[in-house]
Amino acid sequence: MKKNSTKNLRINEEVAHELSMILRDLKDPRIDVMTSVMDAVVATDLKTCKVYVSVLGDEQAKKETMEGLRSAEGYIRRELAHTLNLRNTPELTFVLDRSIERGIEMSKLIDSVVKEENDGKTE
Repeated sequence: MKKNSTKNLRINEEVAHELSMILRDLKDPRIDVMTSVMDAVVATDLKTCKVYVSVLGDEQAKKETMEGLRSAEGYIRRELAHTLNLRNTPELTFVLDRSIERGIEMSKLIDSVVKEENDGKTE
């Protein structure tokens, strides 16, 4: 697999930043207020982009947010084209990023193990 160039990394960062600004201004009630763009990975040919989003909330909120984002893809892409000066505006694919949830779960597991060890030492 080819390593990302500095230019591609800068494009990824700029696309993620602009997308987060665009999502903040969306008026779709399905899109949860606690939706964050975690990362954007633009292909080297600038044709496609995977956008990793995190949604804090229950499963219903996540499902509705992803539906809202998929239905607003055209609008979001058009707004992205207005704000970025790229040769091609990439097609967007939204992917739900669950890394924060996994991190919280792992932290809770570690805390419970540490607590059990401390409880065992006091007895």
